[in-house]
Amino acid sequence: MPQTSVVFSSILGPSCSGQVQPGMGERGGGVGSSGDLVFQDGRLISGSLEALMEHLVPTVDYYPDRTYIFTFLLSSRVFIPPHDLLARVGQICLEQRQQLEAGSDKARLKSFSAKIVQLLKEWTEAFPYDFQDEKAMAELKAITHRVTQCDEENGTVKKAIAQMTQSLLLSLAARSQLQELREKLRSPAMDKGPILKAKPPAAQKDILGVCCDPLVLAQQLTHIELERVSSIHPEDLMQIVSHMDSRDKHRCRGDLIKTYSLEAYDNWFNCLSMLVATEVCRVVKKKHRTRMLEFFIDVARECFNIGNFNSMMAIISGMNLSPVARLKKTWSKVKTAKFDVLEHHMDPSSNFCNYRTALQGATQRSQMANSSREKIVIPVFNLFVKDIYFLHKIHTNHLPNGHINFKKFWDISRQIHEFMTWTQVECPFEKDKKIQSYLLTAPIYSEEALFIASFESEGPENHMEKDSWKTLRTTLLNRA
Repeated sequence: MPQTSVVFSSILGPSCSGQVQPGMGERGGGVGSSGDLVFQDGRLISGSLEALMEHLVPTVDYYPDRTYIFTFLLSSRVFIPPHDLLARVGQICLEQRQQLEAGSDKARLKSFSAKIVQLLKEWTEAFPYDFQDEKAMAELKAITHRVTQCDEENGTVKKAIAQMTQSLLLSLAARSQLQELREKLRSPAMDKGPILKAKPPAAQKDILGVCCDPLVLAQQLTHIELERVSSIHPEDLMQIVSHMDSRDKHRCRGDLIKTYSLEAYDNWFNCLSMLVATEVCRVVKKKHRTRMLEFFIDVARECFNIGNFNSMMAIISGMNLSPVARLKKTWSKVKTAKFDVLEHHMDPSSNFCNYRTALQGATQRSQMANSSREKIVIPVFNLFVKDIYFLHKIHTNHLPNGHINFKKFWDISRQIHEFMTWTQVECPFEKDKKIQSYLLTAPIYSEEALFIASFESEGPENHMEKDSWKTLRTTLLNRA
């Protein structure tokens, strides 16, 4: 099993089609000053970076398609840092403003200024993290200062800018506080496990002592998943693309900080897998180990029914780890029919075809849902990341004529937008702090400790296992 490691609704509308919306106008017939924009069936598919940047900036008679705004702002960071893009936007705005001032048409100038503020509003709402950079914030202030100069009479533009700035600062403050809180939270303690027959007593607290209802545990896992995945933002996911492109020279090591939320979420998957293995391996009696395995199979099935595929995959991965999988005497007592069904859904053959079919079904259910319960879709995050990665690798960023392959970024943007839609679902299940505390803080065994516990439960059965067990015992005795 793999181990890895709104504002959007108003911006993107009902789809990420990339079609030009009627009544939005065209910017110079869709042609940039330093390179044409190429459309196919009304859909922008390529253009030079300069032309794409100019296509982003409104005019008096034109406002860009909102799907384009989101997709370009998301993908542009692969080619140019946000603060440099903002500086170029400011420069284009200034050039247009000077032309309008020369015409002495205050009404048109004010209309243009309002559209610029609207563009900046959509940018700050969709990608507030871009403005943590002091350079970007300085560029934002410079642009807003210029556009307010035409609004001395009634202050409408100034008021909109003040509201935008306040919302941005609140968003940045909230995100900063959340990151500080998460950095303070410790990962589950790594338990060294049993030391040669000194296994924990059977009465020691385990997951069944905290929650014996598979559905309830699946619901609490869904709570944790939605809380953690909600800290992932579209620009974080775009780092998957930009960090893998060695040709991009503008990025600095500081950009790696933005992958913190991705790494934290991936770490949760691994911790859950290890917790499942720990709960099974540390049980002394075979009868109780059998019950533990059957319990986790039921939990994984409930996760599948909810649409929580990430927790389901983590649980299956934990039960497939070698220290658990080798417990043949225990597995012989387990009713494995339900487990076989789960493994069928997560069969990796044909690029996880069965899982993708189930995910598509959950997605369709979510789109037609009337309740939050039916809207839940939590994909296997590792596979989602790999899909973005391969989409990036099989399509070039640039076409032979030097244009940016914008069709590729429509496709990436569509997948990221769908993922972000799933992350915004409110969890309908009541939170149980006791159960969540156990899931998040219970000590988990190291890989070495899992093998020790496994061998003590069921001795080695072949020469390879005997050699491994002998090496482990020697290591432990030397430490002692």
